[in-house]
Amino acid sequence: MTVRIPVPDRLRAAAENPPPAPAEPRDAATIVVVRDGDEGIEAYLMRRQSSMAFAAGMYVFPGGGLSRADVEREVPWVGPDATEWGRRFRCAPDLARGLVVAAVRETFEETGILLAGPDGDTIVSDTSSAEMQAARPALDAGEMAFADFLTDHGLVLRADLVGAWAHWITPAFEPRRYDTRFFVAALPDGQRVGTMSREADHADWVPLSRVLASVDAGEAAMMPPTIAACREVSAHSAATVVAAAADRTFPTILPQLVVVDDELFLETYLGES
Repeated sequence: MTVRIPVPDRLRAAAENPPPAPAEPRDAATIVVVRDGDEGIEAYLMRRQSSMAFAAGMYVFPGGGLSRADVEREVPWVGPDATEWGRRFRCAPDLARGLVVAAVRETFEETGILLAGPDGDTIVSDTSSAEMQAARPALDAGEMAFADFLTDHGLVLRADLVGAWAHWITPAFEPRRYDTRFFVAALPDGQRVGTMSREADHADWVPLSRVLASVDAGEAAMMPPTIAACREVSAHSAATVVAAAADRTFPTILPQLVVVDDELFLETYLGES
């Protein structure tokens, strides 16, 4: 469903005075982590601190930018290989591997949810130990590589537990831009969310039907990529969402700035209605 939405106030100055040359987007990855609840499928959403330079006050999924170590370090791994992920995201295998690593790493840093296990048949059932929780800020600060964290704990990244879902690029006029690939994953049995990320001032599991109603009512703020992902994922269950991703095709979406009757709009995609 392609729509035109008024340019938000926070972006109006940038939209009215775009830079002569667009900023280069930074590669990033995010995971829609879901579970089944009493009101249907739920996702873990975090509200970004109002002081954040990008998407302040917005509800987002766990995620962030790639680090050099995500691409350069050899990460213990089972599941679809880098070539397959490159095919899914239409990018080079090395970048694709880094995107998967960044998605899993950032999700662990920000939530304590870890999509890894001792081998390809098992998964960590509890990440609440003091040692594992202490690794989260160390990873976030770049003091530890995710490859070293996994090796030290005798774990392998479970690339078979995530699915490729969407690809969005920040509009050209924004000063901070990201080239973001969206993944989906189900909360592993036995795992619980740990302490809240320092980048967030609120976080919780929320039924997607309820959060979409809150967005429509103006009670919660989300960027178009998050809205689109919530709408599309809401058609599935936690048990089927990764399998649904395996058969999914999606375009690269770059919202466009348009002028209609002297008013600025973003022409963008908001998910299947």
